[in-house]
Amino acid sequence: MSGRERYALTVDVHLILARDGATGPEVLLSRRAGPVYASGLWHLPSGHLDGPHEDVVEGVVREAAEETGVVIDRQDVALAATVHHRSPHGRARIGFFFEVRNFTGEPAIMEPALCDAMGWYSLGALPAPMVAYCRAGLDAYRDGRPGAVHFQRPGDPVPHDGDGPVRTRLLKGPRVRAVTDPARTARRFPGGG
Repeated sequence: MSGRERYALTVDVHLILARDGATGPEVLLSRRAGPVYASGLWHLPSGHLDGPHEDVVEGVVREAAEETGVVIDRQDVALAATVHHRSPHGRARIGFFFEVRNFTGEPAIMEPALCDAMGWYSLGALPAPMVAYCRAGLDAYRDGRPGAVHFQRPGDPVPHDGDGPVRTRLLKGPRVRAVTDPARTARRFPGGG
């Protein structure tokens, strides 16, 4: 590898706590507050992994309890989308967006110093201002896409701006063939375990 360090990214987990509302699907959003990045903007409950001991599913289950008080069984966590994001400040990260429809408890603000509002919102009527990175993940989720690239440029606003430059590129998923297709069956290779 010629002595260079490998490129490393921060890993985020985002909770799409979802339910069926009167006008269609709704998601739980919270408004960031206090001395945090994007204070005053709406976002999904989210956070970073605590370290190499924690996998992404454990991370989203932990963040759900810490931020909303709901209890989630890891079996009820479904990967909804992955977003490769670069902020206007040039820092990049990978965000895993997970849908959860089964949970125990009623969502509540558990960290009042970091969150000053929480509520259910229709995917068709999301509140503003919202963190653009979060909106990229929700756009992928709403459109049934497996992920997105959301690379902002210096000077771009942190909040999603419907009138500003579009920085989200939704990604296509693979065409799925029937499991009976011999070309798609799993094979063992020597030394592959």
